[in-house]
Amino acid sequence: MKPLQISPETAITLSKQLGVPLEHLMHMPQHILLQKIAELSKKQSTDAGTEAPPEKENQ
Repeated sequence: MKPLQISPETAITLSKQLGVPLEHLMHMPQHILLQKIAELSKKQSTDAGTEAPPEKENQ
């Protein structure tokens, strides 16, 4: 299995956000990585949904 074809910056960012060592991330099967990214995206969207809506400005 060859390492993932992602940039070093992307690998470092994903490693930090997923809490996975960089070496493990680079050799992770692509379908597992995509599943983890989907879970992270879902978590971020639910976190964003719980934030207070921006206040409307009176014109």
